[in-house]
Amino acid sequence: MSAGPRRPLATLGVRALETLSEVMRTGSATAAAANLGMTQPGVSRTLAQLERAIGFELFYRDRGKLVPTKDGRLLAEEVEFALAGLQRVSNLAEDIANSAAGELSVVAPPSFSEGVLPAIVARFLRKHPGVRFNLDSRSQETSRMMIATRVVDCGFMKMPVAGDNLHCEPLVASGSACVLPAHHPLAAHEVLTPDLLRDEPLILLGSGRQWRIQVDQAFADYRLRPMVAIETHTHGSACALAARGVGIAIVNRLLARGYLRDDLAMRGFAPPITHQYAFVTSINLRESRLVSAFLEEAQAELSKIVPTA
Repeated sequence: MSAGPRRPLATLGVRALETLSEVMRTGSATAAAANLGMTQPGVSRTLAQLERAIGFELFYRDRGKLVPTKDGRLLAEEVEFALAGLQRVSNLAEDIANSAAGELSVVAPPSFSEGVLPAIVARFLRKHPGVRFNLDSRSQETSRMMIATRVVDCGFMKMPVAGDNLHCEPLVASGSACVLPAHHPLAAHEVLTPDLLRDEPLILLGSGRQWRIQVDQAFADYRLRPMVAIETHTHGSACALAARGVGIAIVNRLLARGYLRDDLAMRGFAPPITHQYAFVTSINLRESRLVSAFLEEAQAELSKIVPTA
């Protein structure tokens, strides 16, 4: 055939490739037209345009059927790969639109990451199994910097959160509690006060932090000083130590609940000391379907928890 002026194959579009594929499969322009929702002359014109673009014949006629040439078969094999690739792109775009694919990076304090967050992440991934999830555990200050500079997409932080460049969505409030061996005499009380704890060795967290200052003040209001046996920085270690009978741990109820065992009891602590947490993003973060979907799952999971303030 005369090559004539050629057009780049890509300019003919996906429809031309689909037409070639369907004619190859059916061996008939009429059948291909019916399957593609085209007219038979439209299929013939598309094949002619393809042949002019590539400079060689794709088919020859044999007793009313279109039979692919050797070159036509060779080209058709690559066309099938190309169409399959386009379908994968289409599927991925749909998954991204439905928050079913992509990557999400989250930061949270260690106790939150180890205690509350696994249930939220599992809930999210059940609905969005194609998402690659990155979880980082950092201090409050490091978490703030990572969110503000968009090293991560979002995070969980204890309120108040400093920084004008952050958006905070209040999530949950939790009271403080005491964790002690289930057989301990004080486990008979529903709420433990500094007066009841005056002679008990205590396991306390967060030396120098606001919450610890509030615990110390609660004892001071009773004109007492807490009898500190052990200082620690994680709820997991505090609960494990309490289980060994070395003291009573005063903890954040929300974060400690994941470490409870049959041999441990959790009782309220008064006066109330409340812990509030927020879902935090950078104000410069572009709108993200994944972040919004993750926030929804966090809200749904945390709504099942009824903390005692």
